[in-house]
Amino acid sequence: MARLDVTEVFANMRLPGHLHTQSSLHFASNFEFHDSDVLLVTYPKSGTTWMQEILTLIYSNGNLEPVKSLPNWARAPWLEHSYFQEQLQHIGSHPRLLTTHLTRSALAPALKKAKPKVIYVVRNPKDVAVSYYHFQRMAKFFPDPISFEDFLHNFMAGTVHYGSWFEHVKGWLSCQEELGLFCITYEELHQDLKHCVAQLSAFLDHPVEPDQVDCILEHCSFAVMKENIMVNGKLVPPEIMDLQKSQFMRKGIVGDWRNHFSPKQSALFNEKYQEEMGGHPWPLRWDMD
Repeated sequence: MARLDVTEVFANMRLPGHLHTQSSLHFASNFEFHDSDVLLVTYPKSGTTWMQEILTLIYSNGNLEPVKSLPNWARAPWLEHSYFQEQLQHIGSHPRLLTTHLTRSALAPALKKAKPKVIYVVRNPKDVAVSYYHFQRMAKFFPDPISFEDFLHNFMAGTVHYGSWFEHVKGWLSCQEELGLFCITYEELHQDLKHCVAQLSAFLDHPVEPDQVDCILEHCSFAVMKENIMVNGKLVPPEIMDLQKSQFMRKGIVGDWRNHFSPKQSALFNEKYQEEMGGHPWPLRWDMD
């Protein structure tokens, strides 16, 4: 199913038709979770692949076999993707590792029926915008952005595919207590991965031994993941993702936005951020200047 030029609209979001159908989106919205499921939630380009790798290795107790033999979309599939119902038949283990980019409102019906463990990864939106811009240049199921300036305008307006970063974050974090949601930032993962693995292990009630932690830290480094064909995008056909335009695993750093934003763009973004997020209590600490 190519559908590279198709856009689906669901729950006020525009989504690439290559990955989604109305049927798959409605299936996700009404999905029957198990209480034992682990649901990874992110806005695109916020550390999804990184966290999929970390969670896989926590549950495999540091055994590298699954991360070297199965692509990330098979180990922790997106429940809104068109292939998910078929993939679900092959997920035999419990807990099931599941992934979504959908908003809280889109998944509200499903999350009323069960209480999976929900992990929300959030990243400095300036870095998200830069990474998302390069991803759209590379992925042929998105419209090719004319310029970073135009893309940033649309990102701030919330008219890009997957909708507004601000609404996505506010929607999920507003129900943090209700869902028992575990929130972690990309920047925390970057600063002290060992501590984050310990926090995740405790949240998941799945202890990992020191030697297993060492294995997780080594394998989840950017340098190692960039060479792992199961996560670096090289399994995706070139007619779907053009890695000549941009690598899927591009930089994996904090603060790359400074190489792209002009002073004026940074100031305008900060105004928008303050307008959208200034009145909210969540401790999202990152450098916006």
